Amino acid sequence: MADPRLLTRPFLLCFVANLLQGLAFNLFLHFPGYLKQLGADELRIGFVSALTAVAAIALRPPTGRAMDRRGRRIVILVGGCVNVVAVALYLSVDRIGPWLYTVRVTHGVAEALLFSSLFTYAADHVPAARRTQGLALFGVSGMLPISLAGAFGDWLIPRHGFEALFLCSLGLAVASLLCSLPLRDVPRQHAATGRPLGFRAALGQRDLLPLWFMGTIFSVALTAFFVFIKTFVDETGIGTVGGFFTAYTASALVLRAFFGWVPDRVGPKRVLVPALTALALGFLALAQAQDASDVAAAGLLCGIGHGYTFPILFGLVVTRAPDDNRGASMAIFTALFDLGLLVGGPLLGALIERAGYPTTFRSAGALTLAGLALFLLWEHHLERTLKRGRWG
Repeated sequence: MADPRLLTRPFLLCFVANLLQGLAFNLFLHFPGYLKQLGADELRIGFVSALTAVAAIALRPPTGRAMDRRGRRIVILVGGCVNVVAVALYLSVDRIGPWLYTVRVTHGVAEALLFSSLFTYAADHVPAARRTQGLALFGVSGMLPISLAGAFGDWLIPRHGFEALFLCSLGLAVASLLCSLPLRDVPRQHAATGRPLGFRAALGQRDLLPLWFMGTIFSVALTAFFVFIKTFVDETGIGTVGGFFTAYTASALVLRAFFGWVPDRVGPKRVLVPALTALALGFLALAQAQDASDVAAAGLLCGIGHGYTFPILFGLVVTRAPDDNRGASMAIFTALFDLGLLVGGPLLGALIERAGYPTTFRSAGALTLAGLALFLLWEHHLERTLKRGRWG
């Protein structure tokens, strides 16, 4: 029997909408450079970057409820509208202060709505037999903008400044909203499973707890380069933002496009171990970087780690969550990346101020490996508990 089809019209429309909003959002990889121009140090940059996460985390519970009760489409459209407004407001920011904080919080609201709803919509349209492969393929729409936005910003900002960057982001946000208009929800039946539903139920579901833990560790570690690669490049003169993220995205895209089937065939957790090990090695390479090729090599390793880790964790959440509580579960999963920014931004910014970039990157690698070890022990304990019949 042929494998179920992945590239359906709803999946492709959602892919393009996410690609466009991803480009709009990832142009802000260069935003720390603008904050530097306004006089911010690394600690303040970490704080400002984390502000988007505050609103995003707070909004996740109602977002999850709205997706499960009213559907994904309405959340996608509202998020698209807020995104257009938020990006337009950056054109009015000329100093560090309350107005900047307000704009960042508004941007966080848009990110929460779009990240949760577009990925949940995609999960609704991926066949269960090819779940990790399909989600990995959809993740290309989130990974590709990292490279394109990093390289484009490297070219654009020296020639036309940050105002041009904000205008380009605004145009992409509008295009994403327009592309979202044809999306339609899948008819869903709410089965009477007898299981508690809602945000709290998903947060406390026993077999999801280790995934919440590993997702948080993963997202905190990613903050080390998603927030600070720009200032690292500017201060050390080693490599470029575009060079790092081009290598990062290229390795992730090759894995997802040509080897996305591996976790479904071999087993997701078996692939997770080498993936997170590669991410840790990427941090080590970045800590020791001496030239542009070293930075690119670090990006390559980190991209391998991200290329598999995100869809594996994503797929495990979708598999373990009840169908009629998928929106709440996905809201939590996507919130972990805002939580990572909220915690990792100020924490790693302070560490850079005190100990420097190499120590910070090594610490992110050590955190990744320690988190992986604890996750595997937790999963092993849960499996033994299930076999003994003490749970469920």
